[in-house]
Amino acid sequence: MSELKRILLVEDSANDVALSMAALEEINLANEVVVVRDGQQALDFLRRQGTYAGRTDGNPAVVLLDLKLPKVDGIEVLAQVKKDPELKTIPIVMLTSSREERDLARSYGLGVNAYVVKPVAFPDFVSALKELGLFWAVVNQPPPGSITQPPRR
Repeated sequence: MSELKRILLVEDSANDVALSMAALEEINLANEVVVVRDGQQALDFLRRQGTYAGRTDGNPAVVLLDLKLPKVDGIEVLAQVKKDPELKTIPIVMLTSSREERDLARSYGLGVNAYVVKPVAFPDFVSALKELGLFWAVVNQPPPGSITQPPRR
């Protein structure tokens, strides 16, 4: 049986966090989902500093990253992660409400792995999250060094 891969969800909207978690639970995704509320917390988590200095080694299998975040925005988080030799292989999915072409172009220019516009309608949002969760947490093979956990029994 394969091991479960950790997901990092970087989202400041409590409503979007709740919807995301509900969507992932609906497909019985047992993976650990770590939620942080701003870009600085995301960087601290990934770099194992500040509040997260004592967390276990290893990177998440995927980061679901909102574009518009407090403290450090998603574009800057993406830029810093992709410049860091220890973090640059982590798959990052920009999960945003922005349909701006410049945001899309900047994200891909900095090395984002996917850019997903959050659907407005609840059923569409849930469906999009289910597909993201299944692909990145089950189907995709994460880079070496990603944290995994034993499967739940």
